Amino acid sequence: MAQSQNSSVDLTIKATSFHGLDTYGTMMVGNAALEFYNDRNVEDYIQIPWDEIDHIAAEVIGKKITRFAVFIKQGSHFTFSTRDNKATLRAVRAYVGEDKLVRSPSFADVVKAGVRGLGHRITGRG
Repeated sequence: MAQSQNSSVDLTIKATSFHGLDTYGTMMVGNAALEFYNDRNVEDYIQIPWDEIDHIAAEVIGKKITRFAVFIKQGSHFTFSTRDNKATLRAVRAYVGEDKLVRSPSFADVVKAGVRGLGHRITGRG
């Protein structure tokens, strides 16, 4: 049985984990960790202690946050979406700090950086 790392919980919200196949469950933002529990299988869970989080990148389209990715210090990441991503990230901000919340690059930003890098390779400046 999964044991929560949190002794107090600030926010509990329905969420989707995009780690492998889409998994529906509940996300808990508490005093010790960010936790996701699968609705169908209680043994399928993700617990990320606050000191293990490197940064969190939010995907923003217009003014709406569609999903966010939690990057951990070991180099991997977990992608989630909740019923209210803005409220979730506000609750998380209290524990990780505002400097670790970043906006992920849009598709146009990625293409622009790729073209710029290709230009540097052609001209020999990179």
